[in-house]
Amino acid sequence: MLKRKGGREREREETSTFIIISLTYWVHRWRNLTYDGKLPPGSMGLPLLGETLQFFYPNTSSDIPPFIKERMQRYGSVFKTSLVGRPVVVSTDPDLNYFIFQQEGNLFQSWYPDTFTEIFGQQNVGTLHGFMYKYLKNMVLNLFGPESLKKMLSEVEQAACKKLQVWSLQETIELKEATASMIFDLTGKKLISYDPDCCSENLSENFVAFMQGLISFPLDIPGTAYHKCLQGRKRAMEMLKNLLHKRRATPRKCPIDFFDYVLEELQKEGTLLTEAIALDLMFVLLFASYETTSLALTMAIKFLTENPLALKQLTEEHETILDNRDYIDLGLTWKEYKSMTFTFQVINETVRLANIVPGIFRKSLRDIQFKEYTIPAGWAVMVCPPAVHLNPEKYEDPLAFNPWRWEGVELKGATKNFMAFGGGMRFCVGTEFTKVQMAVFLHSLVTKYRWQAIKGGNIVRTPGLQFPNGYDIQIVPKNTTHMSKSSEQKDICSRHSCG
Repeated sequence: MLKRKGGREREREETSTFIIISLTYWVHRWRNLTYDGKLPPGSMGLPLLGETLQFFYPNTSSDIPPFIKERMQRYGSVFKTSLVGRPVVVSTDPDLNYFIFQQEGNLFQSWYPDTFTEIFGQQNVGTLHGFMYKYLKNMVLNLFGPESLKKMLSEVEQAACKKLQVWSLQETIELKEATASMIFDLTGKKLISYDPDCCSENLSENFVAFMQGLISFPLDIPGTAYHKCLQGRKRAMEMLKNLLHKRRATPRKCPIDFFDYVLEELQKEGTLLTEAIALDLMFVLLFASYETTSLALTMAIKFLTENPLALKQLTEEHETILDNRDYIDLGLTWKEYKSMTFTFQVINETVRLANIVPGIFRKSLRDIQFKEYTIPAGWAVMVCPPAVHLNPEKYEDPLAFNPWRWEGVELKGATKNFMAFGGGMRFCVGTEFTKVQMAVFLHSLVTKYRWQAIKGGNIVRTPGLQFPNGYDIQIVPKNTTHMSKSSEQKDICSRHSCG
């Protein structure tokens, strides 16, 4: 019995030793990948998990994300890592970034992790390539192109004026939530004739749940942010699908919104558009309107509140527009919009510092040589805009809000040192729409109102930008003298000649 027991113990010990050796070898191979070419330096982290936890770790810095900055200092401007089980080359090199964007469809193609595809849909515009992507891009340009925006300018101004008037009657507003609702309602109207006052379901509430887990650890278990995100998408997609079917049953003779245009495309013989692609496209457009522009606008107000000289010059620019009119109550014209030189400088500086998009993903289609390194075929590549936008060699005092740095600089697309709206053939088609909404809102705000910060305003990146405690402000008409006198509040505007 003793001998038999000893033999079993030895078998167990040998099995355990074999497992430990195998795991150690597997981990070693994972962390030290070999390739015919020379891979960029870096760590692959743990098998399967990689460095995903470090990548998603929250930080409160406005600087280059610690995950990126620490590895730049250790490995250089190009390094390898692993995120959600996928080997990734991270690029903070302006030359490589520019090369990646210019070689879209040739050496690289748009790619996002499987979790993003699950969130935005299998047929979302980010996963489509070649002719199909260009087809959808042209569809969107019919809505957000310059000619359409000229006609939409008065609607944007009316929406801003209406909301500002309502907000000025409230003690305070949470700016990110309020601007998100304003922009969502406007875009929802243009896309699907969405009217929150008449609709039995609140579509934007689904996007609140969606946003809470969009850039979170991808764990689909009830109670997690990621699970809530997927549930938010599911409900939003059900609403859009039901609306599509209702429209099909009772089509309108003349197109009024983007959905009408989509339905016309779906009914054409030999069309490339499918219902799944159309619904995913609508979802992405509504998401973009809800989140990205409202974040940029909130950051712009925050920066202006903290920088009275910039606010003063911005206000003077917009008051000059009113002074030059024959009739002050006339709405904004396209010529007036295009004359907002300093406003565009403020917008450029805001999106440079905000870095709302922490990473832009592509996939290499073949082995690619960059300097002494090889990017293997099939590997993901993440372009890191914050590392470009906060590079002290290109931007003096890069963390400072300085809209004057853009004086005399005309941006018609992405450059090696500015990629807030993407780059290459996938340069964001909604860029001009975003600028219109921001410029028109700022015009309505600084010409008619003044404001003060009440509470919040601190940011967290996970790695996406968030306001965990919101950003509450008080807005009052310029002809009103009373503002809250709490000792904790800062009446930035009234003390610095903005009204």
